[in-house]
Amino acid sequence: MLTILFDGIAYGMLLFVLAVGLAVTLGLMNFINLAHGAFAMAGGYITVLAMQRLGVPFLACLPLAFVLTAALGALLECTLYRPMYKKPHLDQVMFSIGLAFMAVAAVDYFVGGSQQNVQIPQWLRGRTEIGEGALLLGMGHYRLFIIAICAVLTVVLQLLLSRTRFGSRLRAAVDDPRVAAGLGINVNVVFLLTFAMGSGLAGLGGALGAEILGLDPTFPLKYMIYFLIVVAVGGTSSITGPLAAALLLGIADVAGKYYIPKMGAFTVYLLMILILLWRPQGLFTRGGRR
Repeated sequence: MLTILFDGIAYGMLLFVLAVGLAVTLGLMNFINLAHGAFAMAGGYITVLAMQRLGVPFLACLPLAFVLTAALGALLECTLYRPMYKKPHLDQVMFSIGLAFMAVAAVDYFVGGSQQNVQIPQWLRGRTEIGEGALLLGMGHYRLFIIAICAVLTVVLQLLLSRTRFGSRLRAAVDDPRVAAGLGINVNVVFLLTFAMGSGLAGLGGALGAEILGLDPTFPLKYMIYFLIVVAVGGTSSITGPLAAALLLGIADVAGKYYIPKMGAFTVYLLMILILLWRPQGLFTRGGRR
């Protein structure tokens, strides 16, 4: 039971890092980006190609995946996404899901459709067991590493959005961009940095999750529903909502597949339905949106 709980927390933390960028762009920028999974896939492929073809160590690939994916997100924000901010949500959905399909086709053409493997360091492959019997806790070193990385990211993001000048400028730009611009805030730069940060986090999540989730060209479509569930259940008011939702869904998914394997991922959808029936607006909400 403790091992299942630990694995569920690790899986949930990974889902959080993968989905928090979507929560930021949807909740704070009011933009529906269904191509978010494509940035996660980009981070995974950057890691795989850098390790296989350039011999870059795994740990060095993590910041590399974040930086390069953030740069890609910034480039696309300036050229493609920015004109879509004022469009209706249906236009945003069609535009972004089209980008996701284009990314799938491009990766399949240039890299191939086979499953990619990530060779993590030897010291991350081990497993430590504590206790015995029903209280046995088996902790995979790599999952423990993921939990540590994600916990640090959670604290940093929370402080960045709630305690810094950039966070206050972002909230002001979202609530009323015209007034924010009148006060001297460069709204375009704020949105550019926010979108780049969300894309970089997705790329980092893709790099971390390639070993656990697998990596192939269908990644953006395969896990799109999970990203949307995390955002819908957690709400988009803060970092706390997606984190709580990701942990709940991660534990439910792992426990459901272990105890009721025939139901597969049905437990995740059942939990989503129950939570949204209880709180249709998500676990956490925030007022003052444009």
